[in-house]
Amino acid sequence: MTGSKSLRRVAITGMGIVSPLGNDVTSAFARLRVLRNCVERLAALDEYEGLNSRLAALCHFERPASYTRKVVRTMGEVSMLALNATEQAIAQAGLTEAELQGGRCGVAYGSCSGSIPPMFDFYSMIATKKVQNVNSGTYLKLMPQTTAVNLSVHFKTHGRLLPTGTACTSGSLALGQAAELIRWGVQDVMLAGGAEEFSAAQVAVFDTLYATSLKNEAPTTTPAPYDVSRDGLVIGDGATTLVLEEYEHARARGARILGELVGFAETTDGTHVTNPNADTMSSALTLALADAGLDGSAIGYVSGHGTATKTGDVAETQATRAAFGRAVPISSIKSYTGHTLGACGALEAALLVKSLETGWYPPTLNLTTPDPACAELDYLMGEGRLIDCEYAMSDNFAFGGVNTSLIFRKV
Repeated sequence: MTGSKSLRRVAITGMGIVSPLGNDVTSAFARLRVLRNCVERLAALDEYEGLNSRLAALCHFERPASYTRKVVRTMGEVSMLALNATEQAIAQAGLTEAELQGGRCGVAYGSCSGSIPPMFDFYSMIATKKVQNVNSGTYLKLMPQTTAVNLSVHFKTHGRLLPTGTACTSGSLALGQAAELIRWGVQDVMLAGGAEEFSAAQVAVFDTLYATSLKNEAPTTTPAPYDVSRDGLVIGDGATTLVLEEYEHARARGARILGELVGFAETTDGTHVTNPNADTMSSALTLALADAGLDGSAIGYVSGHGTATKTGDVAETQATRAAFGRAVPISSIKSYTGHTLGACGALEAALLVKSLETGWYPPTLNLTTPDPACAELDYLMGEGRLIDCEYAMSDNFAFGGVNTSLIFRKV
């Protein structure tokens, strides 16, 4: 996007959440204010030999009775989570079938991967040389575009489809690219967000990189983003959907506008697949400010990526300080929910919209002593803070060197 005034404005008219904090927006934000994390020691992880972390933050989603076999025959759990969050968002936005299906509504959605269990059906074929358990829906459940495609088919949209599979920026990239399509006049409405289902395999990915928390017997004390004693991340799951809509289109149909997405930028490091680059991360933030036509002084709060990894927190805070040139207020939602991977960018954005609406911003849990290696920022610690601001930023960074920054305005 560019900061041109000729571009259309992007309103948020609906939000839906399935998360460790709660399975709707109201309960999730209320649970956030309790100031207690959602991390648990998961006994199911004990059966994996060689796996060091036994921690998880789960959404405990129960499949609704309305999700019959016919409805979800091409959906794994990740798509069901996305469907539930999207149903909530559409209901709040008050969109009609005609508005969803008229060609001016698209879908931008992502996850780190598709559903994990169907992959084993293919792997068993390779191992046993027998085709068994593979059916017409197997690939459709595990394909990388599974959430976006299943949402489009379920709601019968005919507009653009943008599957985003960029690891931890899947949700935030979906929001940003969806907003671009609206601003450019390509679409009037976009269903945008991200989802992730929990899998022990995801824990193993970060475990092998020595990036998971090992405080297995003290789950309430971890993760601890930005803290000197942090020892790694905790894997979570869930889904979040935002209905993005052209501002005047929303007003014309009498929709309640929850907030406005006013800036977006994406950069890539081009240096390393897993090691973060503070310079290119900072560029994403400054480009988002330019896209919104704002000076850094206008941002009252930053929702940080805050994974609680040693290198990630340092690079992120250095990038943030470089972009703002001051100690901007910052905290991390992942200290509550763990790292929800493909869902985190959308989940953190939705909760930020609620913070802008209420004026209350959460502290980072388990943060008592900021790491001296992290940049000097105004870390929210101990208790929530009332901040009267019009604009706030949400940042996410992913494997592959994908950096995103979103700026939201209070309405």
